[in-house]
Amino acid sequence: MRTCLLLLTTPFIPAACGTDAGPAPAGPEAVVDTIGDTTVVRTLSGSLWEGEATLVPEISVGELDGAEEYLFGSISSIAVNDKWDLHVLDGQAQHVRVFDSDGGYVETLGGRGEGPGEFGYAEAVALLPDGRLVVRDSRNNRISVFGPDPGQTDQWGFDAGNSGSDLPLHTDVQGRTYLTTRDLSSTDWVMHIIVLGPDGTHLDTLPEPSSPVERPMLTAEHAAEWGTSSTSAHVPFSPVFQWTVHPGGRFISGLPSEYRINVLHDDGVLRIERTTTPAPIHDEERTRARERVERSMRNTDPDWSWDGPPIPEHKPFYRELLAGRDGRIWVRLATEGHPVENGNQDPENPRSEPVTWEESLRYDVFEPDGTYLGVVVPPYGFSPFVQPVFDGDHVWGVTRDELGVERVVRFRIEVGH
Repeated sequence: MRTCLLLLTTPFIPAACGTDAGPAPAGPEAVVDTIGDTTVVRTLSGSLWEGEATLVPEISVGELDGAEEYLFGSISSIAVNDKWDLHVLDGQAQHVRVFDSDGGYVETLGGRGEGPGEFGYAEAVALLPDGRLVVRDSRNNRISVFGPDPGQTDQWGFDAGNSGSDLPLHTDVQGRTYLTTRDLSSTDWVMHIIVLGPDGTHLDTLPEPSSPVERPMLTAEHAAEWGTSSTSAHVPFSPVFQWTVHPGGRFISGLPSEYRINVLHDDGVLRIERTTTPAPIHDEERTRARERVERSMRNTDPDWSWDGPPIPEHKPFYRELLAGRDGRIWVRLATEGHPVENGNQDPENPRSEPVTWEESLRYDVFEPDGTYLGVVVPPYGFSPFVQPVFDGDHVWGVTRDELGVERVVRFRIEVGH
């Protein structure tokens, strides 16, 4: 094992360890370990950016009133090409609208139907390196392809039982498409990944990345004359294994019980770690979460009592792993909760709580080699649930204002001092 202690100011090359380069300027303090075919980059303190970075809006697409092309019903997925043209899948309208880099409307692709270029139920969009748009259509069990020339369409069928509408569609720089589906031949919730080539050829079927550590479950059962009913729930705040596809065609994954992220390479693994403190769980926040589980379980078994491990003392380190078009790794953090009064509480509904607990949105950002750049704090209204697009110092994300109007905004990352 070879260990180096580095102060990083630019993306680093581990082979430079041991070189006398004089006093190191300010930057993240990191340790690089080589363990077999695994390179571990552990940030001990600091970051390359000074202070928190924010997102400054540059272009906004979407209106409350105006031309129909700028009114969105429900945005499901977005994609951006090399020219910064924006592709927006409106799940309600079931079509994709294309806008240029200045936010000007260009065209509408698709629509409801079963014919070529139409969608039974479009769930997600992505772009191939040659500019073709791919759209996952679960109801028709196919990928619809648009371009690269105007008016050009194609469709690729796939063998799949079910694909989740909340799962993104991935592509890589080699023109492969990654489609996550559920295996309906299994009684368990087994997911796998279908890999399609640039022409839609089925190249491989891979198991979904997973952890040997199972998430703890709680179960309630009730026997009746007509049979046994059961209800299951995960222990609140227990870590959920996360993964995504890097544009280089490799998997990024991690179990957020530790701040540890594995990036697979052909010749080994890059493991990114960061020394930091996980967000606490407030007593009231824990109590509310426990009460929700108990209420659900006792609807099945009135005598149910907690039969699993306790709720953790702190939150997982992160909630989601994402990859930018430029290869940077974005980590959506689990953050400290704060109580918010529920103005829509229904006193007659026991499930309607007077106070909800919300988390501030924060992302850690790493260069592809593991260099820690720092934290980005998006503005209020920025939604993490429609996967943003990251490309260098720009971010495209869906926002929702106080009237519920959805927009896609291109932001510039601005680093504080």
